[in-house]
Amino acid sequence: EAELIRNIQELLKRTLMQAGNQLRLNRDFKEVCEIDWSDKVETYNIDDKCGRCSERSTNIQFHPSSGKYEESASTPETWAKFSHDNIYRAEREKMASLSLRALIDNILHDVSEDLRTQCAAVNEAFAKRCEELDDTKHKLEHHLKTILKQIGDQEASIAALKQAIKDKEAPMKVAQTRLYDRSFRPNVELCRDEAQFRLIKEVEELTESIESLKQNQLESEQSLRNLEDTRMNLEKEIAVKTNSIFIDRQKCMALRTRYPAVLKLAGYQ
Repeated sequence: EAELIRNIQELLKRTLMQAGNQLRLNRDFKEVCEIDWSDKVETYNIDDKCGRCSERSTNIQFHPSSGKYEESASTPETWAKFSHDNIYRAEREKMASLSLRALIDNILHDVSEDLRTQCAAVNEAFAKRCEELDDTKHKLEHHLKTILKQIGDQEASIAALKQAIKDKEAPMKVAQTRLYDRSFRPNVELCRDEAQFRLIKEVEELTESIESLKQNQLESEQSLRNLEDTRMNLEKEIAVKTNSIFIDRQKCMALRTRYPAVLKLAGYQ
């Protein structure tokens, strides 16, 4: 649309220059015709005066030098040609003016139609873009809702893992305390009996279970951080889309409702 407006401005500038040149020619030939008309009126009055002049006229007198032909005097042929040429050129400029006026009217009509057509196309593009932004924003909001639920689930999972690790502490203390106390059995009583093997195995199983829970906790916490990053990115994207919708719909489209009508674009209002 901006490119179209620039092209139209250039066209109108050229047309305005052409109209200015034609107007200057019209004024020049108007002046020529007015001078010719004025000369003819003056000549008519002189000839009319001469026609009424007689021997009884009171304003007659001798003019000895008037009996000679003026060197600059025209002939009837050159006089007729001069008048005809003036009329012909004036008519030619008149027709050129009419043709230019028709051209200007057509240009104004065409450019106003082109501008309104382009305006409608831009408005349609704005509407389509706003619709796309709305759709994308709704999808992002739905995704954000899912992410928030996943964050809540992940936080609950981490809390459960922490509780599970804590719940393993008491059994671990019991098993390790038993092993510690049994290490004080005297002499040959310090036997690797079945109870000893069971306690050691229990400690190993508890240790393995706690390490597994801690590893799961680390993975869950990393997953939670990833979800939080995703949440922040989604919120930023939603904010950007909201701002874009505001600019396009509330500012640009609202401003375009004041786009001039065809008659005003054509210069008739």
